[in-house]
Amino acid sequence: MRMELFSIGPFTIYSYGLMIAVGILVCIAMGMYRAKKRGMSDDAVLTIAIIGVLSGFIGAKLLYVIVEFDQFIEDPMSVMGGEGFVVYGGIIVGVLSAVIYCRQKKLVFLEYFDLLAPSIAVAQGFGRIGCFLAGCCYGRETDSFLGVVFPEHSMAPSGVKLLPTQLFSSAGDFLIMAILLLYSRKTRPKGRTGALYLILYGIGRFLIEFLRADDRGTVGSLSTSQFISIGIVAVGLILFFSSKLFHRAEKAVTTSPEE
Repeated sequence: MRMELFSIGPFTIYSYGLMIAVGILVCIAMGMYRAKKRGMSDDAVLTIAIIGVLSGFIGAKLLYVIVEFDQFIEDPMSVMGGEGFVVYGGIIVGVLSAVIYCRQKKLVFLEYFDLLAPSIAVAQGFGRIGCFLAGCCYGRETDSFLGVVFPEHSMAPSGVKLLPTQLFSSAGDFLIMAILLLYSRKTRPKGRTGALYLILYGIGRFLIEFLRADDRGTVGSLSTSQFISIGIVAVGLILFFSSKLFHRAEKAVTTSPEE
């Protein structure tokens, strides 16, 4: 558990950034490989991934600023620095950016969402390992054998046993990836694999929030992420059970002649 892994001259390699980079590369490679097997455009997958990553970082930082707005007013740079992101902001903005791109290129977004959903989950799994190494997103104090003591200079409190909620989340993300890969082996209505990702991730995130102890904002009695999770699961359920209607509507839009 080290925030800084090693330095090369003036450049320092941080564990969180490295794991994010690994997750992105695995996500892209996995998505392009599966696109080729399905006869879909791997170039489109690469472009969607790049757009999704760039816009996702912006969205994740923007939601973090919103959640930590009081701190942002007092000390903007402490919030706008390299640390501090809210995953849901990245997911929402990244997906919206992908929708816009697919609309412009006359691609059926639901087909690519289904294709990339397992890749998104695996990227998040690696990202959560980065969270563990950095000490962010830490869990509650515990006497359980599962407890982990973080070192000094970590983002987590040191000297006490904490639940490794980052690793719980990572394991859940990899499990979601496996479920989605198995589910998508059979032909499914367009949009259902992506919808299943939203449902599973939303439920998992809602539950893991009960074990976390870091400051991440609240909406009433719920954390900000729990509040968003309810909406994400609702959207996933609507898409899952109405996927054929959404697909027909999107297909009609993407195949309409240019004005």
